[in-house]
Amino acid sequence: MSNLINLEQVSKSFGITPLLDDVSLGVHAGERIGVVGLNGGGKTTLLEVLTGLEPPDSGRVSRVGGLRLAVVTQRGVLPPGSTVGSVVLAGLADDIGSGRAAGGSDDVAEHEWAANPRIRSVMEGIGIAGLGLETSIDNLSGGERRRVALAAALVRDLDLLVLDEPTNHLDVEGVQWLAEHLLGRRSALVVVTHDRWFLDTVATNTWEVVGGKVESYEGGYGDWIFARAERARQADASEARRANLARKELAWLRRGAKARTSKPRYRVEAAEALIADVPPPRDSVSLAAFARKRLGRVVIELEDTTLTTPDGRELVRDLTWRLAPGERVGLVGVNGSGKTTLLRTLAGDAEPAVGKRIQGQTVQIGWLRQELDDLPTDMRVLEAVQQIAQRIMLGDKEISAGQLAERLGFTPARQRTPVGDLSGGERRRLQLTRILMAEPNVLLLDEPTNDLDIDTLQQLEDLLDNWAGTLVVISHDRYLIERICDSTWALFGDGKLTNLPGGIDEYLKKRATLAAVPARAGAADAKSAPVTDAAAQRAARKELSRLERAIEKFDDRERKLHDALAAAATDPDKLVTLNAELKQVVADKEAAEERWMELADGA
Repeated sequence: MSNLINLEQVSKSFGITPLLDDVSLGVHAGERIGVVGLNGGGKTTLLEVLTGLEPPDSGRVSRVGGLRLAVVTQRGVLPPGSTVGSVVLAGLADDIGSGRAAGGSDDVAEHEWAANPRIRSVMEGIGIAGLGLETSIDNLSGGERRRVALAAALVRDLDLLVLDEPTNHLDVEGVQWLAEHLLGRRSALVVVTHDRWFLDTVATNTWEVVGGKVESYEGGYGDWIFARAERARQADASEARRANLARKELAWLRRGAKARTSKPRYRVEAAEALIADVPPPRDSVSLAAFARKRLGRVVIELEDTTLTTPDGRELVRDLTWRLAPGERVGLVGVNGSGKTTLLRTLAGDAEPAVGKRIQGQTVQIGWLRQELDDLPTDMRVLEAVQQIAQRIMLGDKEISAGQLAERLGFTPARQRTPVGDLSGGERRRLQLTRILMAEPNVLLLDEPTNDLDIDTLQQLEDLLDNWAGTLVVISHDRYLIERICDSTWALFGDGKLTNLPGGIDEYLKKRATLAAVPARAGAADAKSAPVTDAAAQRAARKELSRLERAIEKFDDRERKLHDALAAAATDPDKLVTLNAELKQVVADKEAAEERWMELADGA
């Protein structure tokens, strides 16, 4: 396995803080590395030193000659005045042989978009196909710009792809698509992420940046948690608390995740011994009973409500929803389907266009919004927490404001920092701390994982394990929803709120089924009508792209079945089964190709 990048005894500091201290490591061809660590601990700095965006203070960074590399960091800036098409296609000049520099005509960009299924697949997968290639970058939101920059890297044929928090601003489907896309690439990957499902899905190795060093572990999130738990178990008594938290997280992984049968048996036995005495994450029955005492019978109810956007677009209609004491709900849905509007309505910040909202007399709401505009910037961290309360009861334990702040990542020294000097991730943690200090009995959390590192997420989940109350959380982090919620509800953009007993997996299956319905309806028509208007053209292109991907999968499955038939020449029963499957695959491929021809003729 060839080495793409090497760091030899590299050190890097900002001010007096050493972020990398005598670090030596390498990235090999085909390797997929997840990078984790505390916010501000040096993860982004490591990426920038690896890729040459920042020089090391000392040590050596060597890269293989002719390395094809793309970097997408949170500090990246897109060229002002450029268009979506010029940015996405900028790195493809060599790949498509156009010889055109970035910023060429939109006509050429549109031609390349229509001719290159890989570009269409990427833009649809991360949710920017609807922007239009001619749209100016200057008119996009921050999240849209991040997705455009990500698309510009993903469309290229590379040796190494380096990504900093790529799942931010993606919904659940976008995160799954990105994971599948990265697994299908031949290029190596280095990715900073706090999305634990994503990390466990894509990473073959994990780097933990801690104390200026980089610790390397084989495998993804589950393997890293095991290694941390084992390391903490062998440490001295001062590490006991961290060990217990890691063991609890490992126990959750063992109970909730699919068994990893590929792991060596000695590691499975060691993990089982480590978590043998760990209780379940929470006693849902006891917590619900306690929540009923705190909340009474009525929590928040919506009766025959219709929710709309400020411009009158209908999001949800005829909704009756009664939140029960102690209920823990995960809320997912496509962008623009009304998740945040529904949460604002539950919080009482937005009135339904039709119907009514009822709130119980004892309800105290804690609402974590995506905005960071509710913090007292003229105070220090501890003062901002004590402004809410000095001490609270968490479960059956009383803790102080300083103790809660420390559990959410503010060391005693950091608690003296002015709020105005905090980073975005630290402000998010302070928001959470203040909300919990108010001792709400109803928690409404809108994307709580934004800007939080994995250690803070574990601490938050541990706090919520012992929290008795009603919880509604919007998140694209499927691990968080599966970890802290007992039920999952979805908005599919059809004006309804749908319960999903199968959780996120059921949501993704339903989304795939809904996407396939127009294709099946179109295939039943004898002849497709000519595509004339712009909206119909975009829909046709989207379906063409889907069909092209399906045909590629059918081709791949057909080849594998032919190989399997050859290998099973002496097994008559297996030959019959494989031959039947091959006939079905061929029939499906022919139907997809026929539909593709119909759309191509009408486009």
